[in-house]
Amino acid sequence: MAIGDAAYIKKINRSQIISKIIEQGMVSRADLSKITKLTRATISVQVADLLEEELLVESQQEHTNVGRKPIMLSLNRRAGYALGIDLDFRSISFTVTDLSGSPVKTDRVVLESSNYDDVLEILINQIRGYQSQYSHSRFRIVGIVIGIHGIVKNDKTISFVTQHKWYDKDLKGDLERNLHTEIHVENNANLCSFAEKVYTRHQSENLVSVSMYSGIGLGILINGEQLKGYHGYAGEMGHMIIIPDGKPCNCGNLGCWELYASENSFLKQLAESLNNPLLSYDEVEDLIHANNPVVMAQIDEFLKYIAIGLNNIINLLNPETLVLNSELLKLIPNAESKIKSNFKSSISDYKELLISELGTNASVMGACALSIKNFLEIQELRFTIENDDYE
Repeated sequence: MAIGDAAYIKKINRSQIISKIIEQGMVSRADLSKITKLTRATISVQVADLLEEELLVESQQEHTNVGRKPIMLSLNRRAGYALGIDLDFRSISFTVTDLSGSPVKTDRVVLESSNYDDVLEILINQIRGYQSQYSHSRFRIVGIVIGIHGIVKNDKTISFVTQHKWYDKDLKGDLERNLHTEIHVENNANLCSFAEKVYTRHQSENLVSVSMYSGIGLGILINGEQLKGYHGYAGEMGHMIIIPDGKPCNCGNLGCWELYASENSFLKQLAESLNNPLLSYDEVEDLIHANNPVVMAQIDEFLKYIAIGLNNIINLLNPETLVLNSELLKLIPNAESKIKSNFKSSISDYKELLISELGTNASVMGACALSIKNFLEIQELRFTIENDDYE
């Protein structure tokens, strides 16, 4: 066997061992050998290296059986931290997780300006603060990923952010020049679909995550792989025209889907109908519980437009699982069944339609997970955490 081949096999084995330890949470060397189908000698050598690097820790499992307690292996979750950032229209969300994907800190900065340089300065200052705060850990901040609500090219430059009206911005390069550290920039919807795969219990390899907040974007997994398209534009279905000659969109089209089926569009229209420009989610929830006729009529229309777009997506991609990421849909009783009732075609084939448990945290949690995956250099990543950790 060539030296290069041996190094490659060792890297693959290491990746598999780390992945399974994370997935199991805590596991003995003997069980790890059974799960991975690697020899005990291979497990012993790899584990010794990982313990020396301080990526793993050992502990003894408590049990009442007679005999020696097994030595258990687990990820050293506090050896490093991941920083996930979601850059939306009106605010920037920051989440720091440990290496097990559990959140340890969350912050939100309200944006008073869409000016690119102003936003850049906020990001630089915030990131520097986190780097300082977590400099005590073995690996410090292991990765920084920023979710963008817009079009991110395959070269990681930003082509267009509709809400901010940004064109051709190199956010990654601008941040790296100031911070002297690697920054990863990704479309927020792609991060949402990655989070659905990593944090939840979907077994589907063909999944579409629909993010429905300031606009609408799709994160698409086909056979377990992210679909990004020729230049990275795949999934921009918010700019699919569903009403010919409809409302004007910042993208230049008329009648784009996100003007009728995003949370922003719903809240804007409802605020106008109720003459309440400061309408909040809590007020909407109260109005829904009160069965307010204006609100209920607009919800019916909102769900109808959601269904129109989803029907097109189903026929285009034939996904097994559709996950809708929307806090508003969580407030609407039986939202899934009401949306399904608008699917009239006999050829619209899919397995399940769900509202995401991750909610507005999906993008930042996906960003943190991607940072951890890249740092650990593993092929598969599955976290098992309690719902309370990301709610």
